[in-house]
Formats: sequence, structure tokens, C-alpha cells
Amino acid sequence: MTLQSHLTPTKLKNRLGILALFGLDFAALFLIFHAAILLRKTVLPRFFSNLPEYHYQLGGYWWIFAVWLLIMLYEEGYSRRFARWDEVKFIWKSAFFSTIAILTMLFLMKRGQEYSRLLVGTMFILAITLFPLIRLRAKKLLYAAGLMRRKILIIGSGEAACSAYSAITHEPNLGYEVAGFIDDHPSAPEIDCHKVHLGIGKIERYIKSADIHDVIVAKPELPKEPLVKLINTIQHKAENTLYIPDISGIAVSGTELRHFFKEQTMVIEIKNNLFRPLNYLTKRAVDYLAGLLVFAVSIPALLLIARLIKKDSPGPAMLRQERIGKNGRLFLCYKFRTMHTNAEERLNAILAADPGAREEWEKYWKLKDDPRITKVGRWLRASSLDELPQVINILKGEMSLIGPRPYLPREKEFLAGEGPTILKLPPGITGLWQVSGRSDTSYDSRLDMDAWYVKNWDLWLDIMIIFKTAGVVLKKEGAR
Repeated sequence: MTLQSHLTPTKLKNRLGILALFGLDFAALFLIFHAAILLRKTVLPRFFSNLPEYHYQLGGYWWIFAVWLLIMLYEEGYSRRFARWDEVKFIWKSAFFSTIAILTMLFLMKRGQEYSRLLVGTMFILAITLFPLIRLRAKKLLYAAGLMRRKILIIGSGEAACSAYSAITHEPNLGYEVAGFIDDHPSAPEIDCHKVHLGIGKIERYIKSADIHDVIVAKPELPKEPLVKLINTIQHKAENTLYIPDISGIAVSGTELRHFFKEQTMVIEIKNNLFRPLNYLTKRAVDYLAGLLVFAVSIPALLLIARLIKKDSPGPAMLRQERIGKNGRLFLCYKFRTMHTNAEERLNAILAADPGAREEWEKYWKLKDDPRITKVGRWLRASSLDELPQVINILKGEMSLIGPRPYLPREKEFLAGEGPTILKLPPGITGLWQVSGRSDTSYDSRLDMDAWYVKNWDLWLDIMIIFKTAGVVLKKEGAR
């Protein structure tokens, strides 16, 4: 059988897309390099008067692009599919190692005087800022042109299959195109306008006729022997097989799959990032540095907001509320007052008179149209500025920049089995639940997200939440 018989139009488009992405990456690096040169020649000398005059020769720097692209190849930037934030992580990691590799080569070759190390560093800063935006946009354009897209077939039609479909549709950067579902006993004839085909035994025919690249096995209810047989069959028919195991509630970030060759046994290694003192010390160091910076910059804003609150309604500008901290210790949490001083009485009257409001309160522990909130308080909540005084709690070591919600003492009984997990980290000003719908999420969902955050915590997750928080606050999503 010839190579041409295997190279279908879809696979050809996929390979052309990869080549196009490689070329676009080179073009992006070329532009970033020249932007770094512009900064080096025109901007940086204004801040550093003792810089030597820079003479630009592109021919002497050609190998820098080769180093960047080789490291991106090594990090599987052209063979793996990345979700949006994993793409950013990949670019940052590639930028870091490329810069280290270039500086190391200059040192070992004793050529540091012939090249501008400041230019290399400037290129790194520009790359981590601009390259993610350029690459994400480039991939979007390639997908829109029909390049690099991969057809995926989902086996199953139950909850696991729907969850897999939702995950794929919410991550367009993966470039997957759902061809449909297949099941022996479909729970529905269609899922979101995608047909559920009948008969898993016909899977080989569907893979061939629809030119399927990847297959997701989302039937955790299958017994072991039929499941193993199904996966082994698909493995040699599709390029990739993705299996969703019947495991939930455990950490997934940073887990590794290990195998023992002799016993043919697989083991999932689940890492405890909190157990590593350096990781936690780094998190606390970032908290203190960011807290000092924010506090110093926001002093005028704190004074202005306090004045507006006092002018809007009688009562103190700032409140100190008892909250549950790390390991269950209670502390006083600072917050701008956003409600009238008789808020508790108003709440009791509303819940007693309005069954709908009582139902909403029991589900969310918040009210959408809450009459207890003042005019200034509504603006503060929408902009999240009511939590600005919590920077003081960060400096006191009671809170973190990112973490679980600071729960009230009366909520301790509702933490239930997840309480010991959630309370392993200090509460944060922002966190996973704030960037996942904020007040639009149910109380139980918030608990689940806080527990998931602690189980899967790492420094990259905190970086991702910081960027997402900025987007959520600007869009005022779910704010109440």
C-alpha cells in the first residue's frame, strides 16, 4: 500500500497547517526580534546612559531563531494539541529555555561581547507578552481556513460522553471537530445536533468512512474485558485514543502515568505540590510582594472609596468580619461596607416574606436583587473593589492573593467532607470560583471548585487565575 493512499485530504490539510504554523511562528519571532532591536536602540538608552552603541547585523543572529524553533519542536509544539492556557504555558516555557540556551551558548563560546545580551533579554520579555497572543490568533485563523483541524468521534452517549463533548467545545484552541457519537444503547438520538450512531461494533467502518483522527472512549460503565478489547481495536485504527476512566474527585494537574513493564501494570502518580516547601514559600513570597505593591499604589483609592461610602449611607466605611482561615483558624477579614447597617434585619424580613428569595438564598447564599446593598456598594461589588482592603490580610499572613473563598464561621458545617482539603491553604482575594461564574455558581459548585483548586494547586494555576480574574472583573461577569 502506497503512502499516497494513506494521505487523505484531511490529513494533507493537517500537515499543511502544521507547516503554516511553523512559518507563522518564525515570522512572529522575526517581528519580536526586530521589536526588541527597536527598544534596544531607541528606548533603553534613555534609561541606561552607559549602554554601548548597538550595531545591528541580522546575519550574526540567525542561529537564535533556530534555537527557539528547535526548543518549540522539542516541547512538542507542533505535534500536541494545547488548551488555551496550556498553549500560553508552552510558549512561556519555550521562551525561558530558549533564552537560557542562547545565553549559555554565548558564555561557553566566549562570544558574549559580540552579541547584545540585553537584546536577548528584551526579546524574552516581548515574547512572553506578545507571542501567546500572536500564536493563539494564528491558530484560530488556520482552523477557520480548514487547516490543522482533527475529526474526533466520541464513544458513548451518557454523562461522560456529554462531559467530553462540553470540554472539547469550550476549548476551540484544540482544533477538534466532533464528527458524532456512537453507542450500543443511545440515551438520545442526538446530542447538541450531533447524531448518535448505533453499534460500537461498527466503529472501524465509521473511523475509515468519516476520516476520523481521534477517538474518545467515554463509557466508564463498560466491564473490564470489553473495554480493553475496544481500546485495543481502536488503537490501531485511529491516530490517537483518549480514554475517560471512572475516576472523579482526585487531583488531575501534574499527575503522571507510570508503568511496570514486567507486570504490565499502570500506576497513576498523584503529586502533592503543597508538600514541597519551596513551592509554598514561593506562593507566600509572591503574596507579600504583590500585597506591598498593591497597598502602596492603592492608598489614594482606599481613602476615596471610604469617603464615598460614608457619604452614601450612615455607618463605618470598613468592616472586620470573622472568617475561617488556614487549618480552620479564625481571623478578622477586612472589607469595604457594601450593605446598610441593618442588613441582617432586612434579610430576615425578605426571606420570611418571599419564598422565591428564600429558595435563591438557600442555593446561592446570595440574592440577585439584594435590597440590603447600598448604591456605592453595588458599584464596589461589580468592580470587586469591596475586597481591596483584604490586601491588609495578605500582609498579615492571614490571606493569599489566590485561594479558596474566605468562609464565614456559620458555613463550617456546610463544608462537610471537603472542609479539611479546602482549609489546607489560606483563603484568597480571588480564586477559581470567582473566575468560573462568581455569584452565578451554586454553593455546592463553589465548594467543589475550591476543593479542586487545593488538590490541583500549582504556581501556574495561580498565574492563570490572575489573568482570568482581570477578564472577569472587566466584563463584570456574575457580579452581585
